[in-house]
Amino acid sequence: MFGTTDSWVLWNLTGGLEGGVHATDVTNASRTMFMDLETLQWDDDILAAFDVPRSMLPEIRSSSEVYGTVNEHSLLREVPISGILGDQQAATFGQAAFDAGEAKNTYGTGNFLIFNTGTEIVHSKNGLLTTLGYKLGDAEPHYALEGSIAVTGALVQWLRDNLGMISSSEEVETLAKSVDDNGGAYFVPAFSGLFAPYWRSDACGALVGLTRFVNKGHIARAALEATAFQTREVIDAVNADSGVPLTEIKVDGGMIANNTLMQFQADILGVPVVRPVVAETTALGAAYAAGLAVGFWSDLDELRANWQEDSRWTPQMTVAERDRQLRNWKKAVTKTFGWVDEDVL
Repeated sequence: MFGTTDSWVLWNLTGGLEGGVHATDVTNASRTMFMDLETLQWDDDILAAFDVPRSMLPEIRSSSEVYGTVNEHSLLREVPISGILGDQQAATFGQAAFDAGEAKNTYGTGNFLIFNTGTEIVHSKNGLLTTLGYKLGDAEPHYALEGSIAVTGALVQWLRDNLGMISSSEEVETLAKSVDDNGGAYFVPAFSGLFAPYWRSDACGALVGLTRFVNKGHIARAALEATAFQTREVIDAVNADSGVPLTEIKVDGGMIANNTLMQFQADILGVPVVRPVVAETTALGAAYAAGLAVGFWSDLDELRANWQEDSRWTPQMTVAERDRQLRNWKKAVTKTFGWVDEDVL
């Protein structure tokens, strides 16, 4: 048998070799690229192309139903297992972004933006991925567009571990606040190429716009701003695909504790950025899905009412300054292209 991490956990909790349930949900199945988005079943043509026997794959189920109960040999015996969601889909569910046009952005080592397209499958023309958002029991599935950014929080870790500019990730905000702006420096962290919306595997990281005026404070600020600039480009792609510009963005993940970054994010997006009371929305979303299946939560309206806003940042940058910064950022991105040659192993 073969499956994703969730199917392995489910199989073991429900008994493993002694009657374990071999299943996964639509969101995890979609990330394997083996599932047909319309039928929500394994695609036989793709399986054949990769020589994967269908018999070894888990059954595809919804994101919220009782799959089985924990086996009797566990401390959790008899507890129903009733919610399975992929990482970013769970975070979206935890942000109560249940309807078309709603979105969230997770700030971790990388960034992941999920935009709910409702029951409609939208095939991106701007470098985004089409995926499942969630499926509750027998109800219609909800789809989403996903924009992935490879390096955001990992860039702060790089400043800490590789350059020794800071001793902890939290110090980057203090260092960045020691200067008023980026001093003309732009940091494009294409350490593993560029993900959405460029998808350039030949790109490498670049720190451009350097003069003798630039100091480590400017570099720290440029590193934070890189996260906001990359997010802006992904949201531009979402707006182009959906035709419905976002009016605000809900955020979660470790980096949202950085108020300086959140304010710049609002400035460079030109829309409010909203942080929830519960920042660990991935675990919350999984709990929401499980609770719906067993009746702990009555419906999505109850979950919407349970979501609470903690902080909100509104744009303060002028349109002219925003346009100037974006123009320089896009110029910096082009300097990363073509660095990886074919003869590099």
